[in-house]
Amino acid sequence: MTATAAPTRLTHDEVRAILPHRWPMLLLDRVEKVEPGVSGTAVKNVAGTEMWFQGHFPDEAVLPGVVVIEAMAQLAGVVFALAGAGKISYLAGVRSMRFRRPVVPGDQLVITADRTAGGRGFGEYKVTARVDGQVAAEGSISIADPAHGKA
Repeated sequence: MTATAAPTRLTHDEVRAILPHRWPMLLLDRVEKVEPGVSGTAVKNVAGTEMWFQGHFPDEAVLPGVVVIEAMAQLAGVVFALAGAGKISYLAGVRSMRFRRPVVPGDQLVITADRTAGGRGFGEYKVTARVDGQVAAEGSISIADPAHGKA
């Protein structure tokens, strides 16, 4: 998919066609807006039936931070891939990640990714996950195309 052919909104099935992830690791429900290689906004609905809640604080369900990071990385991967960077991208780094509030069943994560640096085969993104307008997590994520040897 080239940058000029990329739609601005992606359904779950369209995200599934871009990312290699499958259940239970495909976390994005949809991408609301994407500018290939530059930025994107996605949604992840948090359901109490998700497997994470069976063992992670089962008496007081909290979405594990690594799942929030993975959802943010998946959005950055979609933005990266739609720029023609390659079908598969790897999470290559996480920096300065901060968790500001817990994410619980019933929440809707609205995730943004904005490219801050990059080159051929890699991109760095400022990522933020919000619930009801409040920042739940924020930091920086690096994405790399393994074909370019940057992962």
